[in-house]
Amino acid sequence: MKKIFKKVLVSASSIMIASSMFLTSNAGINAQELSMTGAMENYTAEDQFKATEPVTFSFLYRDHPNYPLNTEWLFFTKLEEMTNVKLDLTIAPMSDYEQRRSLLISAGDAPMIIGNTYAGMETPFVSSGAILPISDYLDYLPHFTKRIEEWGLQEEIDALRQLDGKFYILPGLHESIKHDYTLALRTDILEELGLEEPKTWEEVHQTLTKIKEAYPDSYPLSDRFKGNSLLNYMASSYETVAGWGFGQGVVFNKEEDKFEYAPTTQNYRDMLQVLSSMMKDGLIDPESFTQEDDQAIQKLANEKSFAISTNSQNLFEYRSALDATVGEGNYEIKKIMNPSSPYGDQVGGTRLENGIMISAKAVESPNFVALLQFVDWLYYSDEGQEFARWGVEGVTYNKDENGKRTLSENVDWAGLNPKGEEQLNADYGFSNGVFTYGGKAELIQSVMVEEEIEFQKLMNENKTLPDIAPAWPLEESVREQFTLLATPLKDATDQATLQFILGNRSLEDYEMFIEELKGLGLDQYMEMVNTAYQNAKNVE
Repeated sequence: MKKIFKKVLVSASSIMIASSMFLTSNAGINAQELSMTGAMENYTAEDQFKATEPVTFSFLYRDHPNYPLNTEWLFFTKLEEMTNVKLDLTIAPMSDYEQRRSLLISAGDAPMIIGNTYAGMETPFVSSGAILPISDYLDYLPHFTKRIEEWGLQEEIDALRQLDGKFYILPGLHESIKHDYTLALRTDILEELGLEEPKTWEEVHQTLTKIKEAYPDSYPLSDRFKGNSLLNYMASSYETVAGWGFGQGVVFNKEEDKFEYAPTTQNYRDMLQVLSSMMKDGLIDPESFTQEDDQAIQKLANEKSFAISTNSQNLFEYRSALDATVGEGNYEIKKIMNPSSPYGDQVGGTRLENGIMISAKAVESPNFVALLQFVDWLYYSDEGQEFARWGVEGVTYNKDENGKRTLSENVDWAGLNPKGEEQLNADYGFSNGVFTYGGKAELIQSVMVEEEIEFQKLMNENKTLPDIAPAWPLEESVREQFTLLATPLKDATDQATLQFILGNRSLEDYEMFIEELKGLGLDQYMEMVNTAYQNAKNVE
């Protein structure tokens, strides 16, 4: 993929430092001070981890409503059998996870292992010393460091470093980008009207217009996710940030060597112009930005709409709903490639995903090194990742002589085996988002249906990725003021964005909107960002 762009997209995960440092191993750490109780001697990237005696590690667990926790899952019993490790779970519901995590860390009560943490979320806890600088202990993480070296992830990892030159999070590592959210379209309707799949946002407009003409009582696009998914992937094609990907709202202008607030750029305004035009033409349901997901799906099922944002899993929801209304075999719906914009074929994406933090108190445990080895094996080894994703060979899946995996007859996951009555995650605890982060491209694609594999192939062949943005780690002294400015700026942006799209505010007022942002402290906000960026450039 080509990687030459004038603007570099930045999300919340970029409040970090991208120095030119290489992986460092245990700087300043005296290995003799770390207890080896339960740890394997001479543990390497070739080893299956198993503690030399039974050990228990506390773990902050995010409970997902689609597969509620069952401590009797095969995942836990087999994990203990394989590794001699028992997990003592502190359970937080998905809806309250981030707040619960913050409270536990701030109170000094965090479990040893803190899961489901995106890069940038660790930053507020760095100065207090509550989170372990994991980069000090890389000698104990051979699978992790091997992945970084083999997959060329050094630049991405360096971007995680804070002002002290250390990083405090272990992210999930992908061998290659996994593209996910995009538009799903009723392709049978396109065929009925003699239309091709749209490849640009202009063609999306034209396509929805033709559908509207044929189905005048419909809104061709009625979206879910309160519009945040649509804004996210559309913004990527316009080389800006919005929706889920808004983060701190800044993009990097390489030509001017400085950050800009995304909503003040022509890119952002051009994106809103397209959406506003489609809204004015009656092509987008105004409720797309307020309705619940179930309402959007019901409109699709009742043919009140024909397009909706999706990921690979959402497609199964849509097909199930359409089966019940239109009838199986009487429709086709599929993901289309992310449409391009006048700014090019850029899409968002990163080879890092959410990962784990380790509590600083863990270093006091007699089993600290064993804990590092366990985390390293489960999250970064081939065997650990296959176990977490597929389960137990001969029970939840089988493997043929060529290494191809298939789910057991009674097990389903993500439509791989629709006749299976048991779910790999809900009934067994595997393919659980708490324990499956990243992996080889082959492993990731092994749980995809053929149409998704083809989608990934087309995206990789036709789309480009942004450069990794420079980091701008804020000093502790300005973080509170930065947050006080960030919130009203984003709130004002969200409000104006929706007003411009819905037509409640004319885009001719855009300069007035920018002045309103300045009245909320935009100049001071961007000065903090660019000062932090310049300071980071000077770190050796």
